[in-house]
Amino acid sequence: MKTHIDHDLVSTFGLLMEAYHSLEKQLGAALEEQVGVPHTWFEVMLRISRAAEGLAPMGSLADQVALTGGGVTRMVDRMVAAGLVERVPCASDRRVVYAGLTPEGRAVLDKAVSVHDDNLRRTLGDFTDRELVALDELLRRLRSARLPA
Repeated sequence: MKTHIDHDLVSTFGLLMEAYHSLEKQLGAALEEQVGVPHTWFEVMLRISRAAEGLAPMGSLADQVALTGGGVTRMVDRMVAAGLVERVPCASDRRVVYAGLTPEGRAVLDKAVSVHDDNLRRTLGDFTDRELVALDELLRRLRSARLPA
């Protein structure tokens, strides 16, 4: 008989969290060691580089990297001080501030993408192409899942 702590979906979610934390710890440490930037900075720089015209609104960055507005502001402050990111005011709305990569930030991101890609290939090397496609699909579905109202 299953107890309240033996539910399959609770275990599935636990496995997902364990996998995430394990990968974050290993890949984040490797990125910091090999490139000199924390994984969270890499994620922010990646989001900025993918934004329209390479400028990401600060509010959308907070949503994308699961930080509060204040948390992303403090992180961007540190990235500005490191010369990787710059703040760019919106020409049409003074309330909006964008984050953009500096030339140094672009160079660091290019190196970080190469290093991270290599580390991911080594980490996920046992997965077949078919398994990776299936994983991507499942993660996209999971990302958009919502609790019913």
